[in-house]
Amino acid sequence: MDSKARSKVEETLEIIKAAGIPADNESPKRRERMALALLAVANMKPRDSWKSAMVWKEGRQKNWSLTTREIIKFWNKHYEQNISSGSYDDVRRKDLVLLVEAGIVLKSAGNPNASTNNPSRRYAVSEEAQDILKFYGKMGWSEAIRNFRKKFGNLADKLERRREQIKIPVKMPDGRNLELSFGQHNELQKSIIEEFLPRFAPGSVVLYVGDTSNKSLYLDKGGLRKLGFPEIAHDTLPDVVAYIPDKNWIFLVEAVHSSNPISKERHLILERMTKNCSAPIVYVSVFKDRKSMRQWLLDLSWETEVWLAESPEHLIHFDGNNLLEPYKRGRN
Repeated sequence: MDSKARSKVEETLEIIKAAGIPADNESPKRRERMALALLAVANMKPRDSWKSAMVWKEGRQKNWSLTTREIIKFWNKHYEQNISSGSYDDVRRKDLVLLVEAGIVLKSAGNPNASTNNPSRRYAVSEEAQDILKFYGKMGWSEAIRNFRKKFGNLADKLERRREQIKIPVKMPDGRNLELSFGQHNELQKSIIEEFLPRFAPGSVVLYVGDTSNKSLYLDKGGLRKLGFPEIAHDTLPDVVAYIPDKNWIFLVEAVHSSNPISKERHLILERMTKNCSAPIVYVSVFKDRKSMRQWLLDLSWETEVWLAESPEHLIHFDGNNLLEPYKRGRN
């Protein structure tokens, strides 16, 4: 992407954040794609001025709107992308969803009765969002943002309230129940506690669980101190800490949704943190599936484990001669 295109993406992200969308919570790729989605439905090419942004107006004979496949074509043509048209559903579910929720983009321009999964459904910039685009970089933009947010509110606040309303129930090994806040990262933590630990750490005691919105959701300070953990720093601890008394093993487990696998650097940090621990450490990175693991594969540290929630019976071991042995015939 050339400098003009990159600059236009950065300007778009500034507009998106000012309008109340929590873009910083998304991965860099998702932020870029969200910005590109808005640029496409506004018919904004890299060298266009924001005053030329296209906005949908009911009753006007000529309006600009795009299907998700047409959005991909726009990206490939004007923003040096190389995205398959088969990715159109990702555009709807991931790239446009927050723009629609915030009131910036209409999800069914000209056809409000189109079904959610209808690929011919057309997207366009809402008339209410006209000023936050056309006044960008000029006097009046701050007022336009205030007026927009006064009408539509702050999407970040709405999403946080929704997250608080929807909880993920988790049953701990000792039978007690926890409630994690809603999100894909915490779905992985649920799998760690309910699927991984019973299989690979039976009889374990959970000492720490860090929720994405409450880092001290579950914390056994006495148990951690007894094993030699230092004063707890929640930004250093992995997502789940468990201990198997029978084997005298500690499990440090990271749920990897958009960041923080046990990389070489992370491995060193955890080793320094646990240097006074009285038990050997097992380091585990957990991914949803192979596809999500693939982008982190080169970062994963040797002498660690990888577990995939989609294949709960299997464990991937990074190095270690003690596991080098042939499988017995007839073994599943």
